[in-house]
Amino acid sequence: MRHQAVKVRLYPIIEQQVILAQHFGCARWWWNHALNLCIETYQATGKGLSQSALNAFLPKLKKQEDTEWLSECYSQVLQATTLNLVSAYRNFFERRAKYPMFKAKKNKQSIQYPQSVKVVDGCLKFPGRVGIVKAKIHRPIEGTIKTVTVSMTPSGKYYASVLTELEGDNPQASADGKVAGIDLGLKDFAIVNDGVKTSKYANPRHLAKHERNLKRKQRKLARKEKGSKSRDKARKMAARVHERVSNVRQDYLHKLSTKLVDENQVIVVESLNTKGMVRNHKLAKAISDVGWGMFINLLSYKLEKEGKVFVEIDRWFPSSKLCSNCHYQVNEMPLEVRSWTCPSCGIHHDRDGNASANIRAEGIRMLRQAQQHLSVSGTGTAAGGGDVRPKLGRKSKLTQSPVRPEAQASTK
Repeated sequence: MRHQAVKVRLYPIIEQQVILAQHFGCARWWWNHALNLCIETYQATGKGLSQSALNAFLPKLKKQEDTEWLSECYSQVLQATTLNLVSAYRNFFERRAKYPMFKAKKNKQSIQYPQSVKVVDGCLKFPGRVGIVKAKIHRPIEGTIKTVTVSMTPSGKYYASVLTELEGDNPQASADGKVAGIDLGLKDFAIVNDGVKTSKYANPRHLAKHERNLKRKQRKLARKEKGSKSRDKARKMAARVHERVSNVRQDYLHKLSTKLVDENQVIVVESLNTKGMVRNHKLAKAISDVGWGMFINLLSYKLEKEGKVFVEIDRWFPSSKLCSNCHYQVNEMPLEVRSWTCPSCGIHHDRDGNASANIRAEGIRMLRQAQQHLSVSGTGTAAGGGDVRPKLGRKSKLTQSPVRPEAQASTK
């Protein structure tokens, strides 16, 4: 079984907007209340609260006079909120996420329907008082609907993310095909080396194009009186600019990632410590705007869906300091140095093009090593490949699931 999500735009009428606002408020209040219960319980006993223990508070709260309005919310929405909080704690303890935070009304609002949502005449039918909501379903919703997450952006737009379950699994991963190494940067967003040529894709600098308009909207927002209707209107205007920047960034990353996945069978990238990079105050805004993390996530799931291979090498691998021809490694390579000549073989390198070639070669070496391991264990033959350099730098990692034993890493 495999899962697929489709995000569609919703157009609720005024009455439905009021009901959704009540549900958003109830879910937000219950998240904050449950999170506070977990914190107080841990401080008092040293133990947390389970999902069933948290859900046991709900019937009591619905009967209390000051919180009886919780009964107006669809019950499974509150139970889904509990499940999400428990999952947030699990992700924190397993070091996949930060500690759960309290939710605010001014941020994005969302609720989740775990079942009973149906597609009716091109619309979405929700259980409870919401009913049938007009939707823009731009692609067929295939499979069995599992959960639907309804969200409202700070600019006031409504969306539904429909998670479905489909029969069958993704294609078996195979490394038999074209291998591309990608070096991500700020001057050029992506430098791609496929063994034959090096292609550069420009950094669109989305935020810079809208920065003047954003500053103007934020100045107007700052002058408004807190709590006034005019401030709420100005807040939405500023939120629309942020939303526009986010949309054009996602559009660019989706189109570029799809192009690269269609053209290559194996894609090799370098893991990046974006959190550490943004501590550089001179580059923090540019790094936050470029969207490297989102781009890598898009590549990863699109490759997996197509039965292709995603390889991520260690961030400490000296891709820029290493000559891709003779493997000579220089000691220093300041950021301002954009080209250099190898002291050993005399070849002149473009910094980013040389790095992408080294990243590609390291990915091929890792694939060959994985296949040799399978061959030694008697489960398959070694993967073939082109010229690969000796192992240098820190240990790299292959983040994708193992490829088929019969797959061969090619340098086409």
